[in-house]
Amino acid sequence: MDLVAQELLLMCLMLLLLCREPGVSAQAGQEFRLQQPQAKVTVEAGETLTLNCTTSGLAGPGPVMWLKGWGRVNKTVYDQEKQDPSSRVTRAVDKSDTDFTIHIRNVQPEDMGTYYCVKFVKGNTGDDEVFQHGRGTEVSVQAKPSPPLVSGPEQRARPGQSVPFTCTTGGFFPGETGVKWFKNENPMAGQPPQIAKWRMNTYNMSSRATVTLQKDDVLSQLLCEVQHSTLPSPLRGSYRLSRVLRVPPSIEVRAEPSPIEVNKTVTFTCLVKEFYPADVSVSWLENGIEIKVENVSRPSELPQRLFELRSQVEVQASEEKNGSTITCMVVHDAQAPAGNSTFLWISNPAQGTLSNGLQMAKGESELLGWGACQGSCVVSPSEEACSPRKGSLRGLGCLSLSPGCSHPLFPLQVTTFCPASSSCGWLSCWRRGSSAGFSSSSSSA
Repeated sequence: MDLVAQELLLMCLMLLLLCREPGVSAQAGQEFRLQQPQAKVTVEAGETLTLNCTTSGLAGPGPVMWLKGWGRVNKTVYDQEKQDPSSRVTRAVDKSDTDFTIHIRNVQPEDMGTYYCVKFVKGNTGDDEVFQHGRGTEVSVQAKPSPPLVSGPEQRARPGQSVPFTCTTGGFFPGETGVKWFKNENPMAGQPPQIAKWRMNTYNMSSRATVTLQKDDVLSQLLCEVQHSTLPSPLRGSYRLSRVLRVPPSIEVRAEPSPIEVNKTVTFTCLVKEFYPADVSVSWLENGIEIKVENVSRPSELPQRLFELRSQVEVQASEEKNGSTITCMVVHDAQAPAGNSTFLWISNPAQGTLSNGLQMAKGESELLGWGACQGSCVVSPSEEACSPRKGSLRGLGCLSLSPGCSHPLFPLQVTTFCPASSSCGWLSCWRRGSSAGFSSSSSSA
């Protein structure tokens, strides 16, 4: 055979090899090589994942694809013949016949899995058949936890009450995490974190801690600190205890020293002290009827961030108002009203003044004196009940003194504004049928 014939024969053999039916060819398989070098890849959520795949040699017509998973549960991630411009997946080297490395943008925990680079060829039926595939790349996505959120109860609580708080975070992977609680940077006890599988192959966490509130917690804050392998330093969430704290006010009513001269204007002062929050309203009552107040003061803030308020009302000391009850009513933070009271005692210079501040009064019943002492108030027997003059000492009961008050009034009846078993305040002493003078040896305030 001459040289030309040999060359023609060799050419025909080569064409025959190239044009033969595709399929599983031992010779083609030996010539074609697919390399997927990465066994494992770890990437942070939100970053771009790169998966490497290269080919060499010859194979029949058919696409190269990237599959997530293998078998019936696989999902096509990239198809050489069906590229989607809107996809997160792009070729590292566009239109290359040998480099099928891909980039996946904005990787999320749901992208975790094993990825395979696969070469397909057309089978006898015309369908794509697996010709060769890589060994697979296991992809892990680490996700940072969200900033911790600390929540408290919906209702406010008073000092001394125990209040639960909850710290939550989520969206992290892997699932191991830790939590610490602090009050004003001081470590405090908390429950172990409860970790549960969440959406998109991530986890969430919740932890609880209980705080016994104190009056000075207006300035305090609660801290929840979360540790995770993806974090260079812990994340912190905070909660100001002032959001849940209610400090009720103390209420004090002050008046000018009694008795007051008839027709003199008397100023009563209500001190609403050390309360939080600042939401407060004050009203004045005279014998249960509201008094109009022209000037309403606003709460002022104290250095410890509590508030105080001073309210004043003026009352004309007419004779018929003798013994009237003047009450300061306070509504704080939409709670039930609270109040404190004092009495308006009026003297009449025309009738004289008794020793130790005691005064005489003539009429159906005689006002024998007034004073103040401290001691327990004991209700007198019902047969000792007195009948004050109309328009004075409204609503007061008749009480006798305990041994703690050395007022030589027996068997006279004693009327006081304070209820049974409380501390005595201003006392008024009444008797009938005599206008004789009266003196007292009691310790007056």
